[in-house]
Formats: sequence, C-alpha cells, structure tokens
Amino acid sequence: MTDRFNIYRYAAPSAFYPLAGAMVPWFAAAAVLFGLAGLWLGMLVAPTDFQQGEGYRIIFIHVPASWMSMFIYLVMAFWAAIGLAFNTRLSGMMAQALAPTGALMAFLSLWTGALWGKPMWGTWWVWDARLTSELILLFLYIGYMALVAAIDDPRRADKAGGLLLLVGVVNIPIIYFSVKWWNTLHQGASVSLTKSPSMAATMLWGMLLMALCFWMYSIAVALIRVRTIMLERERNTDWVRETLEGDGK
Repeated sequence: MTDRFNIYRYAAPSAFYPLAGAMVPWFAAAAVLFGLAGLWLGMLVAPTDFQQGEGYRIIFIHVPASWMSMFIYLVMAFWAAIGLAFNTRLSGMMAQALAPTGALMAFLSLWTGALWGKPMWGTWWVWDARLTSELILLFLYIGYMALVAAIDDPRRADKAGGLLLLVGVVNIPIIYFSVKWWNTLHQGASVSLTKSPSMAATMLWGMLLMALCFWMYSIAVALIRVRTIMLERERNTDWVRETLEGDGK
C-alpha cells in the first residue's frame, strides 16, 4: 500500500507519463469551466469602471496573464533547483515543458498591457519599470528555450538552462515590487494579501476565475508537452517502445 502511494516513484518518466495523461482531461475541463465563468462575470456581469469605462475589462486577461508569467517562471526555477540538486531527469523535462506557456503568458501580459495603455496613457509603450522588467522576463523565457535547444546533450542542456533560470529568478521580485520601488506610470495592485481589494466583488471574482482558468490551462498544456518530451528523450528505452506499441504507433 505504501509503495502504491509513494510520490517519489513518479520522479521516473516511465511512471509519470501515464499519470500525466490521466490528469490532462481534468485540468483541461477545469480550464474551460473556469474560463467560461470568468468571462461571463468579467464581460457581462461586472459593472463599468467609473474612470476607465468599458476598456478596463482587458484586465480579466491582462492581470491573470501577468500573474502566470511570474508564477510559471518560479515553478521552472523550482524544477531547475531540484534537477541541479538531485540530478533528476523529470525536473529538466518539466521546466522545458513549462517554458513556452510562460513565454505566451509574458507576451499576453505585454500585449494586453499595450492595448490598455494606449487609451489610458496615450501611448502603446513606455519604458516603465514594470513594463521593462516584464519584457526582460519574456527575453528570459526565449533565452532559456534557445539555450536548451542549442545543446545536443539533454542533460547538459538541463543544467545550463537550470543555471539561467536560477540567475533570472531575481527579476521576479523586481517585477512585483517595481511600482513600490520606483515612481512608475503603472498602477498599483488592486488585489493584495494584506489589504481589502479595491474593486467590486464581481470584478474580483471574475479576475480570480480567469486566473484559475489560466492556471488550469498552463498545467494541462505542460502535461501534454512533457509527455511528448519524455517520448523524444527516452525513445530508446523499453518503456517507450512498449508505450508506442500499445498505442499502435
């Protein structure tokens, strides 16, 4: 019984592959449900903002994307630290699987921020501390993916990429605290763990539901991608041959 529920056994790609496959439909379904509920609340139920009008509704994409761009990088750095400390194969695969989604979230954050900034600030882009540090985050994602792809040996690629992730993690608190540390155009946080939210309840719930949607989507896509990476990296192992034979490939 203990063996059956031992989480450490799932550190092996052969054990994690079927588990990931079983989890994908659940996270994908949750992403759809949270997304529909969040869009309904945010776009149809939440009141019009008295200062920004209807244009503020882009926050239901912008804010969750910004949160996820930072959170995914922290998760990648966590996997990198585990991989460097314990030399586990799965760690590098998970970091590699998360990177494209993290880059997508950073891009969405910047693009929706530009769409928001044009009517609010009168310009698509300013070299604001938060915008600039978010742009650096996008470059870190792209740099990580380019570095890993440039190294033929997967284990060496994991180590080099892991070091880049750990060095780049210093940018995350800069993004988060930039509006407090510097005088920036970007508004402060509307949601805080230590203060009451400065928005209507329907706005808050719409944003939180969309954040859960993005979170569930990121997990589902990462699990799909890591399964592909496993098959590619472990293609000469018995478990991959058996898996592909069982799938009829």
